Amino acid sequence: MKHLRARAACAIVAATSLLLAVPAAAQIRIGQTSGFTGPVAAAVAEINVGAKLYLNSVNEEGGVAGQTIELVSLDDQNQVPLAAENARKLIADPRTMALFLTRGTPHAQAILPLLAESQIVLLAPSTGAMVLHKPVNPWVFNVRATYQAEAERVVRHLGLAGLDKVALCAVDDSFGADALEGALRVYKEANAEPTVNQPIDKFKPDYSACVQKANAAKALGVLIVGTPVSVAAGVNAFRTSGSQAIIATLSNNASSGFIKALGKNAEGVIVSQVFPSERSLATPMIAEAARLAAAEDIKELTPAMIEGFAAAKVLVAALRRAADANRGLVTRAGIKRALEGFNRVDIGGGLGGRELTYTATDHTGLDYVDLSRINADGLFRR
Repeated sequence: MKHLRARAACAIVAATSLLLAVPAAAQIRIGQTSGFTGPVAAAVAEINVGAKLYLNSVNEEGGVAGQTIELVSLDDQNQVPLAAENARKLIADPRTMALFLTRGTPHAQAILPLLAESQIVLLAPSTGAMVLHKPVNPWVFNVRATYQAEAERVVRHLGLAGLDKVALCAVDDSFGADALEGALRVYKEANAEPTVNQPIDKFKPDYSACVQKANAAKALGVLIVGTPVSVAAGVNAFRTSGSQAIIATLSNNASSGFIKALGKNAEGVIVSQVFPSERSLATPMIAEAARLAAAEDIKELTPAMIEGFAAAKVLVAALRRAADANRGLVTRAGIKRALEGFNRVDIGGGLGGRELTYTATDHTGLDYVDLSRINADGLFRR
């Protein structure tokens, strides 16, 4: 009898300890710095709508081990110094368990030194920068494909009529240089050089030289790499000049805000995509996002929303694994260990064998790349 009472007492103590470790009102705080105002604001807003669709649904169902997920978002106005400052503020709070969905290549680069120093993960940065993939940073876990893979796919498509008929206009920063590396890989394989390779000023985008050179070369296709505001200005410059060239850009512009910025010039613009179509309801993840969006009275999903939604699914999968491994407690180190244990994790993407796997030598995530075309109704069509 004494032994039974002792065992019962131990069980009560263990259960009580677990309850005390994870109070009912506990929160898992996730930090984000991104350009909620400035030239990328429209895309950032849509990405966050998608992320919160999933996070809110998880919270409504009890969260992770009884803890709700709180996304703390700070506006860096798309300015690199402010992004670094925001990241420092977020990391300084010991309640912040991970950084999530930061936006921009140079912005992510500015944050990298802080990660190892603070032993905190950056998950799903909203950039396809190769610098976040190679060499592998042990604290960065990517979800979406690289800009180089996108640019390579776009140039191969535009180059079907001849690589000498493709013009390249890219912003003169690390983002533009990264994307160009993928585009130029196609030329290198063909032992050719682009007829036009014109840098565009990041802060005062002027497309006059690019347009003049492309028209002189009788370009049939143009790849423009830049922010939504910059690329919209570039498309307008080409169309105003009378050019009927096919114009393409990358997935950082895969938002309805970009289409609105294009206005009358939207139809026919090609935009690379890094997730399945937002209208592919046969894809489990898309069907789930559509159901949750309908419940929130969101009329149309966008590719940017799907990026945020997919990133949130990866985040929650990592949080659940971290909690399961530590009696419900989520820590910075636990999230890193959980992500390192990902082996063919299916987030319902219908990605044809492209489930998420992270290894010590590969934090790339998915490699899905597709092309879409903006139609007359202002929608991305595959």
